[in-house]
Amino acid sequence: MSHNHASHQKTYGKAFAFGIGLNVAYIAVEVVYGLMIDSSALLADAGHNTSDVFSLVFAWFAMSVAGKRPSKKYTFGLRRSTILVSILNALLLFGAAGLIGWEAWQKFYDPVEVAGQTVMLVAGVGIIINTATALLFMKGQKEDLNIKGAFLHMAADAAVSAGVVLSGLLIYQTGVMWIDPATSLIILVVIVYSTWSLFTDSINLALDAVPDNIDIEEVEQFLSEKQAIKSFHDLHIWAMSTTENALSVHLVLKDETNSDDFLRDIKQELRELFDIDYSTIQTEEADMEDSLEG
Repeated sequence: MSHNHASHQKTYGKAFAFGIGLNVAYIAVEVVYGLMIDSSALLADAGHNTSDVFSLVFAWFAMSVAGKRPSKKYTFGLRRSTILVSILNALLLFGAAGLIGWEAWQKFYDPVEVAGQTVMLVAGVGIIINTATALLFMKGQKEDLNIKGAFLHMAADAAVSAGVVLSGLLIYQTGVMWIDPATSLIILVVIVYSTWSLFTDSINLALDAVPDNIDIEEVEQFLSEKQAIKSFHDLHIWAMSTTENALSVHLVLKDETNSDDFLRDIKQELRELFDIDYSTIQTEEADMEDSLEG
């Protein structure tokens, strides 16, 4: 297991466990009260929170297996499981959004009386729980797409719970029951909006796109400015996982260059400047490059 994954597990393992425990308890409260008062807003939020709990579980699992040592079958290890789980989490959220929309649409045609004060109280607890969970992942969300997903989901949940509190207040003051399903539709929009970037980022990583935090033109300029490099070709940069990046390139070095020392130094610079953890660099003679171009 790499130091990077070990430190991630040590730092966020307890955060995942604590966040999952809090949200499972809150989901139970939302379901009970949602059924008691027949509130689609509370049940919608419970469904959303359930999908987020699965997201936390999957992200935690992927983070754990990503640190497993490579085997003869999986020579890169299971690092890319973090990317696959990010896609799965996004799809789960889209599915939850669809169920929420269907339930809310039915409520428009068959509105029921909702206890606004109860909705406000239960959702108010949700603001506290979701905010506390989001804060657990705030620091790491800039480094890991899975952690970022957990942070965004919990932060969105806090905002959604605030919206549910507002709907409960409006129902209590006005007695207008369609406010409840309307709030559900707003929740749906928030879910889709917050999930879309996670989905597209995950798909890009799965397709071996250059990670967003790396500018390939800057890498090309970095290589071009190296005096020891005569030319380079077949430059590829991709994500090994949601936290680790890789690069491969063919370099044509000048004759007087000590290739061993140079390769060691350039790999270190790529790691420090561009957050590229794994570099596979092949050196070639000038005439080999000429023959390839010919």
